Amino acid sequence: MTSMTPIETIDWHTGGEPFRIVPDCRMAVAGGGLTVAERRVLAMESDEVQWVRALLCSEPRGHADMYGGFLVPPDDSGAHLGVLFWHKDGFSTACGHGTIALGAWAVESGRVQAPADGVTDVVIDVPSGRVTASVRTVGGAVEDVTFTNIASYVLDGGVEVATSRGTVTVDIAFGGAMYAVLPAQTVGLRVRPEDITQLIEIGREIRNALNAAGAAEHPTDARLSGIYGTILTEEVHPPERRADGSRRLHQRNITVFADGEVDRSPCGSGTSARVALLAGRGELRPGDELRHESIVGSVFRAWIAEQVTAHGNPAVIPAMTGTAYQVGTSRFTVDPRDSLVPGFVLR
Repeated sequence: MTSMTPIETIDWHTGGEPFRIVPDCRMAVAGGGLTVAERRVLAMESDEVQWVRALLCSEPRGHADMYGGFLVPPDDSGAHLGVLFWHKDGFSTACGHGTIALGAWAVESGRVQAPADGVTDVVIDVPSGRVTASVRTVGGAVEDVTFTNIASYVLDGGVEVATSRGTVTVDIAFGGAMYAVLPAQTVGLRVRPEDITQLIEIGREIRNALNAAGAAEHPTDARLSGIYGTILTEEVHPPERRADGSRRLHQRNITVFADGEVDRSPCGSGTSARVALLAGRGELRPGDELRHESIVGSVFRAWIAEQVTAHGNPAVIPAMTGTAYQVGTSRFTVDPRDSLVPGFVLR
């Protein structure tokens, strides 16, 4: 494929993490009668869709850490829209930062009507389920967005992984995608920009080892199996007691997902997995707040919205508040003489 109809996108960022919205998706995944989860499978099998994904992710139109989504019809009339999340290596099952950006875009663009002052729920079908972006407006402008996720839970704890830095112990949790979580200090690192190359290396190493061992099988849906990312954490401050008796935790993380991509935001689905783990340990209780900071200093405020069960085991519905901003619009084209399509990735 060497020529195409131009692709219009709206680019946003949530806590520094890019989210490229493709609102007019005319490819095969836009057909009727399918769930978003089914459309994701079709997208992964479609040469045309994969080509467009690669075009938008790869250089010179994107970069190794690019992220975005194709808008598709929702599963039914109970949601405002559906979305297929993508990155340079394929299509993910969940994306909290993208959900926050989509909620803000839906209100700012007028796709979902909202009052000048108030909170408007934008309901979005994603491959892992139905989620909500509660958009708060003040004076007609979006102030922030609260992302409420699907049930999140601990899948396994104390899993040993042999690495180049010695054997480490990780916990595995589901927050719309599967994550392996461990303190950064156990591999001799800090969650800071100067350690980024080594954090990526160990994150990839842990993910690949766990996936080779089949360590993260979803209880009911094989499409959600497999470690999507590795989360390395550190405590910024000890928990503090608030006036009402609740506690505020302040932690920092880096999420290394797919094949070595780094989330610049605190990672929405990763924060959900983290909330589930902290809740399972009794370190985060209803009424408590997790101040979850990214490697670039952006913050999600997260908490337990509800205690539930999933697959017969304790689980939580996590919620978190963050901000998203539009950074531009693009009209991508391809010159039929260009031999470097759909593009390339250098890291």
